[in-house]
Amino acid sequence: MRNITKHTGKLRLIKRLKNSINGNPRFELAIMDDTQSGLGWTFKTGVDSAHGYEVPNYMDRDVDVTVTIGTHYRSATLNSICRV
Repeated sequence: MRNITKHTGKLRLIKRLKNSINGNPRFELAIMDDTQSGLGWTFKTGVDSAHGYEVPNYMDRDVDVTVTIGTHYRSATLNSICRV
């Protein structure tokens, strides 16, 4: 993974993607850095990653999370997630 950046904000669901070939869930998400203007970063969970099971605990709730996002094969991908 390259170009890793760190962001803190609210996690929002954009859409649920198709499961991986092994049946693991995937999501397209956004981290809202500035909730007033609606600006943020969009990214996906990795294929066959445990983040697919961890992300629903945080999305669309009023909790701040810190995520690191990196590029993997030219796609913004979740690297880590933790509650602030």
